[in-house]
Amino acid sequence: MADDRAPKTSFELAMERLRKKDADAGIETRALTDEQKAAIAEARSFYGAKIAELEVMHQSKLVSILDPAERELVEQNYRREKERLTSDRDNKVDKLRR
Repeated sequence: MADDRAPKTSFELAMERLRKKDADAGIETRALTDEQKAAIAEARSFYGAKIAELEVMHQSKLVSILDPAERELVEQNYRREKERLTSDRDNKVDKLRR
């Protein structure tokens, strides 16, 4: 452990402030179990693969489209789907943390 008299880094100071702020707000911190860590890693891996697959499909679709209006529509659909997958992943991870 670090010497108590040694100067703290700005990161350490910020983390102390955040922990104090959480404690004042009544938020308790608890360590994740090994099962939770494994489930979170699996969820992130699954959604990471889905997003990578979406990216590959999107790029292959763009190659064949020349019309700017149609390209924009494909881009919008891609962004919407990527946001949905990201949101699903974040919701699942949040549920696993509880």
